[in-house]
Amino acid sequence: MLRCTDCVTRQEAHRERTTFTFRVDPALKAAFSAAAKSRDRNAAQLLRDFVRQQQQAADHDAWFRRQVQAGLDSAQAGRLIPAAEVEAQFSARRAATRRRLEAAAE
Repeated sequence: MLRCTDCVTRQEAHRERTTFTFRVDPALKAAFSAAAKSRDRNAAQLLRDFVRQQQQAADHDAWFRRQVQAGLDSAQAGRLIPAAEVEAQFSARRAATRRRLEAAAE
């Protein structure tokens, strides 16, 4: 999605801003600045990117843990499929895929 730069500028003007100050050693500051520059981002943009990535990772982790728990709950309730049945189903799917690929190649 493309956005009008004038619209973005006006939106940013209305956004509340605050200053975040902390101390780091010069080598870390230099590395951070170099990382921002290499990604064509300023420090604030890079920090926002990092926070967004951390939130996405946390969201994925929470989703994954829910999926694992659902599987454990299902297994404890006795809702299991024998491994041989699963293998047979996926063997049939693989064979069907191979047939489709071979037919498309002809």
